[in-house]
Amino acid sequence: MATNPMHQFHVYRIGPEINVVGVDLSFTNASLFMLISAILILILLLFSTKEKKLIPSKIQLISEMLYNFIAKMISDTAGKKAKPYFPFIFSLFIFILFCNMVGMLPYSFTVTSHIIVTLTFAIFIFIGVNILGFVIHGFKYLKIFVPSGVPVILLPMITIIEIISYLSRPLSLSVRLFANMMAGHTMLKVFGGFVISLGLIGGWLPLGFSVALTGLEILIAFLQAYVFAILTCIYLNDALNLHH
Repeated sequence: MATNPMHQFHVYRIGPEINVVGVDLSFTNASLFMLISAILILILLLFSTKEKKLIPSKIQLISEMLYNFIAKMISDTAGKKAKPYFPFIFSLFIFILFCNMVGMLPYSFTVTSHIIVTLTFAIFIFIGVNILGFVIHGFKYLKIFVPSGVPVILLPMITIIEIISYLSRPLSLSVRLFANMMAGHTMLKVFGGFVISLGLIGGWLPLGFSVALTGLEILIAFLQAYVFAILTCIYLNDALNLHH
C-alpha cells in the first residue's frame, strides 16, 4: 500500500484543545519535538559541563567543539562587537541543528520542515537586527540602502533594489531552511515507498538510494543550521558595523 510522502508533515493536536481569545494554543506533535530537542540540548550541555577535565571526555569535547565553532563563526563574520550576542547565535544554531537531527529519526517529526516555524525565527531576527541597528546608529542606519560609489543617476534604482533585497531577508532565510528540509524528507519517504512496493527482489536499488540520501540529508541538516546561523551573523554585522 502506497504511503503519502506528505503525511509526515501533518501537524496534529496532542491532548485537549487549548483556545485563548480565539487563538489555538493546543500542544501538538510539533510542540512535542521542539520540547524533545530542547531537552536533548540541555542534557548535552549539562553533562558536558558537569565535570570539566583537562583531558575532555567525548561529550565535553563535542560541547567544546560546538562552542569554538560558533565563536569563530561570529568572530569571522561580525567581528568583536558581536561577542555579546554569542549566547543567542549559539542557541539558535544548536536548536535548529537538533530539530533537524531529531527529524532524521524514524517516526519523528521535523519541526524545521514547516515554513511557519522557520519564518517565525527569521522575522524575530529581522526585527531584532533592525532595532539594534537604529539603537546604535539612529537614522544613519538607513545608509545601508545607499551603497557608496554609485553614480547619482543610478542611485534611485539601486536604492529601490537594496530596499527590496533587504525586506526579502526574512523570506529568503526561512524558505531556504524549510524547503531543504521538506524536499529531503519527501525524497526519503518516496524512495522508502519504492522499497516497500518493489519488495525484496526489486527494492535493492531504491534502498541504496535511500541510504545515500539519508547520509546526504544528515549533512544538509548540519549545513542548513550553519547557513541560518551565519546569515544571522551577517545581518548582525550590518547592524553593528554599518558596512555597505
